[in-house]
Amino acid sequence: MKPLLAAIAMVAAAAGGLAGLSAGALAEPVHAIAMHGEPALPADFTHFPYVNPDAPKGGKVTYGVVGTFDSVRPFIVRSMRTTVRGVVDPEYGNLVYETLMQRSQDEPFTLYGLLAETVEWDEDRSFIQYNINPKARWSDGVPVTADDIIFTMELLRDKGRPPFSTRLNQVAKMEKVGDLSVRFTFNETSNREFPLILSMSPVLPKHATDADTYDQSTLEPGIGSGPYRISEIKTGERITFTRREDYWARDLPIKRGIDNYDEIVVEYFLSETAQFEAFKKGVVDVYPDGSATNWARGYDFPAVANGEVLRQEYDRRTPSGMYGFVFNTRRPLFEDVRVRKALTLLFDFEWANRSLYDLSYTRTQSFWDGSELSSHGVPADAREREILAPFPDAVSDDIMEGTWALPVTDGSGRDRKVSRAALTMLEEAGYRIEGGRLIDEAGKPFAFSLMTQNEGQEKLAVAFQRSLAALGIQMAIRTVDDAQYQQRSQTFDYDMIMKSFPSSMSPGIEQIGRWGSATRDRDGSFNFAGVASPAVDAAIDAMLNARTADDFRSSVRAFDRVLLSGHYVIPAFHLGKSWVAHRARIAAPEGPPPLYGYYLPAWWDTTAKP
Repeated sequence: MKPLLAAIAMVAAAAGGLAGLSAGALAEPVHAIAMHGEPALPADFTHFPYVNPDAPKGGKVTYGVVGTFDSVRPFIVRSMRTTVRGVVDPEYGNLVYETLMQRSQDEPFTLYGLLAETVEWDEDRSFIQYNINPKARWSDGVPVTADDIIFTMELLRDKGRPPFSTRLNQVAKMEKVGDLSVRFTFNETSNREFPLILSMSPVLPKHATDADTYDQSTLEPGIGSGPYRISEIKTGERITFTRREDYWARDLPIKRGIDNYDEIVVEYFLSETAQFEAFKKGVVDVYPDGSATNWARGYDFPAVANGEVLRQEYDRRTPSGMYGFVFNTRRPLFEDVRVRKALTLLFDFEWANRSLYDLSYTRTQSFWDGSELSSHGVPADAREREILAPFPDAVSDDIMEGTWALPVTDGSGRDRKVSRAALTMLEEAGYRIEGGRLIDEAGKPFAFSLMTQNEGQEKLAVAFQRSLAALGIQMAIRTVDDAQYQQRSQTFDYDMIMKSFPSSMSPGIEQIGRWGSATRDRDGSFNFAGVASPAVDAAIDAMLNARTADDFRSSVRAFDRVLLSGHYVIPAFHLGKSWVAHRARIAAPEGPPPLYGYYLPAWWDTTAKP
């Protein structure tokens, strides 16, 4: 090479190297990050808009949950079969262990700095750097450092449970930039959502955590950085949290008007019935009610009449989610989509809604019903068709065109028109009715069992059983206790199960755990239906890598169409409202609740003494 050309090449190479470094070196620290678009609140915001920044501090509240616990370590495998609430819990607040960033309840997916005062990342989201707040302290007064973040990530990789154990799978390099900064550089398996998921990771104290024994259950309260410490434990029954007066973040904008109680108690119950009875007796202060029947008929006790208990009703602003009967497609009986579609027709929502629920529910037509992410009633746009083009048989024509809808029956429980349509599909799949029973070509009866968890599920199951019996289908109902339900759910030991799949305005990587091919045979995953579909995987991938709000909406709708066309779940219903009852002394901020509904950590005790 000639000297001049060599010199030019050297300069170009150096410039290229500098260009490669510029994204990281020149990244500006920011106070918040959003999945799509920009955070709604500026760097100098004073408090979240859905809190009362002047809420009084003091008093107490008692929550109730169904379940039990034998450990206060929520991140280990052994905690998957127990219910550890409050220790790290977005519903009651991350009381003991905190995350790097905190999610806004009023935006689809935006995070504001908590342990990380600021973050740095590039447009391609190839890395993210967390800069720890210099004020951050553990409850024993020791500063939170970069070493704590690195220690936690490695500890949970080796001894944690999913999803904490898998977060470093998408990290090419984790490096300490300074005493208070850690940078994660991502590998080719990462996506645009992952930096936000990583930002919601908890942090544990390196100096106060025994790595050798961390995977063992314990009732020894740990040292955290959160606003509360555990002050009392009654195994399997109760955990009491006491507010820390020396909490390091109490004056941060994201914490104003939050963490208001001096004491938070979480009581554990064996059933929802026992939990509600405890609420009626005054043992529990707040009762989120998900039962239309109970909300309509269960509040005739004295505390409601005399005003000691108040009932609040809120309009939902988020997608419906999906609740219904889930086929285990690992079972040969449910491998054929025609069979699944036929049984979907046979669930008589109109009869159940009128006879069992006082017409309180709305039929669910989409996994994101009630939002712009839903594909129901909307023809596929160009981007959706592009995503689905490699899979021409994955979506039925009516769902692609937006004309599909679940049948509306005459409400009799035996709509002949619907039954005929279902029988035609079953006959196409090789079944026939003989001697009052539906049998296959070998003469084997069409029979399966449905596993239920409680009386509410059992009641709906009986209604479905009645409709199936009209076509000679034998469905046994097996109601099991909570422990057995969890164990069998995690090992996919069922034919059909009733499950709820919550949805949000920012679906992401959790959808792989529910529907991705990689999780079909992974015990403990949430892929209850046993889905393994290239079209599903492609739609999830498009969703995770969407760069604009429009592209994201299209990818979610494409995903929705594939799930609906697969008929993996018989949609039941959803509520257009959320309900919560509480003691009159417990107050909530005025005005409409945030996007994701009422936010319990912002409530307070009006009897608190300043």
